[in-house]
Amino acid sequence: MIFVTGGTGFVGAAVIRRLLARGHEVRALHRATSNLSNLEGLAIERVSGDLRQPETFSDRLEGCDGLFHVAADYRLWTRNPADMFATNVDGSVKLLQAAADAGISRMVYTSSVATLGINGDGTPANEDTPVSFSDMIGPYKQSKFRGEEAVRQLQAEGQLPIVIVNPSTPIGPRDIKPTPTGRMIVEAASGRMPAYVDTGLNVAHVDDVAEGHILAFEKGVVGERYVLGGDDLALPQILEIVAERTGGRAPTLRIPHGAIMPIAYIAEFWTRLTGGNEPFVTVDGVRMARKRMYFASTKAERDLEYKHRPADQAIADAVTWFGENGYLG
Repeated sequence: MIFVTGGTGFVGAAVIRRLLARGHEVRALHRATSNLSNLEGLAIERVSGDLRQPETFSDRLEGCDGLFHVAADYRLWTRNPADMFATNVDGSVKLLQAAADAGISRMVYTSSVATLGINGDGTPANEDTPVSFSDMIGPYKQSKFRGEEAVRQLQAEGQLPIVIVNPSTPIGPRDIKPTPTGRMIVEAASGRMPAYVDTGLNVAHVDDVAEGHILAFEKGVVGERYVLGGDDLALPQILEIVAERTGGRAPTLRIPHGAIMPIAYIAEFWTRLTGGNEPFVTVDGVRMARKRMYFASTKAERDLEYKHRPADQAIADAVTWFGENGYLG
């Protein structure tokens, strides 16, 4: 039996499907308020609980042989950063400690390339690129950085059987929320993105990222971390691929970062004033866009036999799924 957190989400649901394809039995933790559509039709056990309250799920860890901790609070803006830290740091520690107490013998922790360094010259970074907490922009990156620090400390102190994976930017089907990158794909595919900022991302198909999780579980070295990425693309290239798939036109107007920053401040102010969920553009998002977030998966390819399909296929699958599920209306 494998215990999975975040199974209702984008990457977590893909991990569960890969586990089921391998013949594993799966027990998935979800919040009582979660959208369960990604779990529909899957032969799994569901556990309703809260990462920050181990008493709601700790007894269901008993009898499990493995753990995939995929859950995270992934937003580029939040009204209360403390809540994000409570989930991404404290919740992760409590879960892994409970898993250790239950005798789980193999654990995969889903971190992010957000915790890694970025090369100033635009060349791909990797697991060993220098980085510090001061490099982290915004509460999401900061909380994931502290979360990975805490996980590595747990591993060092107690020799917990933890393998860390650092996915880049997953794109593909079943992005129900959608994620910040998924929102960008939706806006571009709907013709609602008249301009862009100069940035770059490492794009990976969500199913390849999920397969990388399973490979880390099967072949990863305890205490090591592995980038699970795909192709490096500048944002105009991503938007051009979206336009090709929709028959639309990619935006050609590039907005300087300095010009869009005041808009981001206004958007955040308006969201706070009106009680909205998340601004359409954020200050931290603009700050992050100043650097090209390019990464290499060489270590995972060598040690785990990780492979990824071309980024245009990931983008095409995402556009198709969003279209078939009413996101592009």
